[in-house]
Amino acid sequence: MRSSFLSIAVLLSGTAFFSAHAADQASYSMADYSRVVKIDVHLHLHNPAPAFMEAAKRQNFKVLTINVDYPDFPPLDDQQRVAIALKKRFPQDVAWAASFSVDGSDQPSWLPATRQRIAASMKAGAVGVKVWKNIGMSLRSTDKKLVMIDDARFAPLFEDFARQGIPLLGHQGEPHNCWLPLEKMTVNNDREYFKAHPQYHMHLHPEMPSWETQMAARDRMVAAHPKLRFIGVHLASLERDVDELAAFLDKFPNAVVDIAARIGQVQYQSQKDRDRVRRFFIKYQDRILYGSDMAQAPDQDGAAMGREAEEVWRMHWRYFNTADSFKVSDLDQPVQGLALPRQVVDKLYRTNAQRAFPTAWGGKR
Repeated sequence: MRSSFLSIAVLLSGTAFFSAHAADQASYSMADYSRVVKIDVHLHLHNPAPAFMEAAKRQNFKVLTINVDYPDFPPLDDQQRVAIALKKRFPQDVAWAASFSVDGSDQPSWLPATRQRIAASMKAGAVGVKVWKNIGMSLRSTDKKLVMIDDARFAPLFEDFARQGIPLLGHQGEPHNCWLPLEKMTVNNDREYFKAHPQYHMHLHPEMPSWETQMAARDRMVAAHPKLRFIGVHLASLERDVDELAAFLDKFPNAVVDIAARIGQVQYQSQKDRDRVRRFFIKYQDRILYGSDMAQAPDQDGAAMGREAEEVWRMHWRYFNTADSFKVSDLDQPVQGLALPRQVVDKLYRTNAQRAFPTAWGGKR
């Protein structure tokens, strides 16, 4: 009798283990979209009106709005004012990252002035600092040579960030497609963009640094500051191959990446080998942050943008959480979702962001 009870206990124990394991491996569904708290760590909000954030909150999204030294965006001071206003109105739902101008970075006065600006931004509530691809692709020295991200002029600033624990959000280079002829590009949006903007299509400009040169400069910079909390936005411009991205993450254990504006390239890879891409997300589940890269013009209606954002956010949720096959605009053929385990999705959509930006969304300084 005792043996029978023991056998039953073992059986029940095993059943409980496998049930718990199955629960861990279960995926969310589309019905869970509004229920789960999510964070989009890569937006550019340029209108202080509350309509967009009210729409985001209805979908259970918190956001990080990122200031960028980009000529098509409002001036940096205006970007920062909007970010501060949104943070004040939605303190638990909005966080923001500062930036700085590289104009005059070859002058002695630039470094102290930039340090002062960043200190003021951090005091005003910024949770990180963004550096953009103008370093490496447009900023030139007095001898007309392009200035790369590992240039000595930036090193004291990045060492400040490492010492103070300030996350650096780095966008270096462009998608690898930028250096390919149009017919060899992997996703439709790259093909359409570079066809319409040949001045930015590096395949047509062999005088410019190669993609490999951009990546090597970025890697040298990260290696030179081993304590720097580096966030490689846009999958650190390594979106063409998850194995290549894995090698970067292995090489730099303090680095994480966001997936903003590069999900199409990931979907292209999963069309060819879904299991390989799915294994990557599971293996590196602690190193990837969800982001969309949607940008709001200063005069854009927030409610309308909220409706557009919901379409994008739901499509991405479908890809990461279900095994559905469906059509996306970046690709001509349908893609099948990855159906990632819930614990992986929770990290991708929330907890990795909270760890990368510990003072954001109600975190304590």
